[in-house]
Amino acid sequence: MRCSFCAQLALAVIVWTGSGCARTRARSQAAWPRYTLVADQTWRLNLPENKPFGASGLLLRPSHELLVVNDRQPQLYRVEFRAHSESADLVPLTNCYTPAQLAPLAAEKSRPFDCEGVAADESARIYVCEEGDRWVLRFDPRTQKVERLKIDWSPVQRYFSRADPNASFEGIAVGKGRLYVANERNEGRIIVVDLESLRVIDDFVVHSSVWSLWAPHYSDLCWHGNALYVLMREEHVVLQVDPRSHRVLAEYDFRGIEFGVENQYHLLFPFIGVMEGLAVDESGIWLVTDNNGLGRAKHPDDTRPTLFRCRRPDAR
Repeated sequence: MRCSFCAQLALAVIVWTGSGCARTRARSQAAWPRYTLVADQTWRLNLPENKPFGASGLLLRPSHELLVVNDRQPQLYRVEFRAHSESADLVPLTNCYTPAQLAPLAAEKSRPFDCEGVAADESARIYVCEEGDRWVLRFDPRTQKVERLKIDWSPVQRYFSRADPNASFEGIAVGKGRLYVANERNEGRIIVVDLESLRVIDDFVVHSSVWSLWAPHYSDLCWHGNALYVLMREEHVVLQVDPRSHRVLAEYDFRGIEFGVENQYHLLFPFIGVMEGLAVDESGIWLVTDNNGLGRAKHPDDTRPTLFRCRRPDAR
């Protein structure tokens, strides 16, 4: 979850009045292909039990089942698409991250859950990253248990904010025996953990081709096809990254989708991003908003998150 909307709004006003314009501008050169995403399909996600819902991460399973994590608790929801409809239902999963499975961890929790990313490994174990206490949780379908991974974060402690617990783990991905966690801000960093030893083995930062007033701001990660995909909310792009060399391989701009007339959430300050969930497959890129209960500019009473599917412009 981003810092409170009011805080970002105040910062935006300062930047706007101080600089005259807070829009980003493209760098003159980029060493990688750049694409513009167009939404093939768009759905409003119906709120479960009509309660507030923060869609803070996406997971596309091999079965093509699409899961969303709620930021207020480590509960997963399946996106149930309706035939010939522009909306989809969020159906809670009842077999993983249940209250009973989480109960043994309750005594260790120092603050409410703030879950921001979801991933899965080749054994179908499901991982959730939690921001407030910088936890990584793992559900194993074979044992039907949830455990907190005992990871020593001291090698990357210097990147963690001491004052803002809402400025940390925002995205997670798993690939080739490694766990990738995105430290959102104030010093954006992608942290790499060896899943066998649970040791931090690498950390790095990636930049887009977009010059921004913000520091790198990572809001989700996804693993697909031996590449790491990075969602950069404030720069309105997704990066495809080589996880070993840290080299950017491609960039996908979704600014036109987010600020379309039907989709725009922030009418006065369009540089504040709302995309928080990312999933990638061979043919498409999926994005979902965490709009913090705000309505869209054109439909202020409709507070549902929005899910987009974009055909990959580089698909073969």
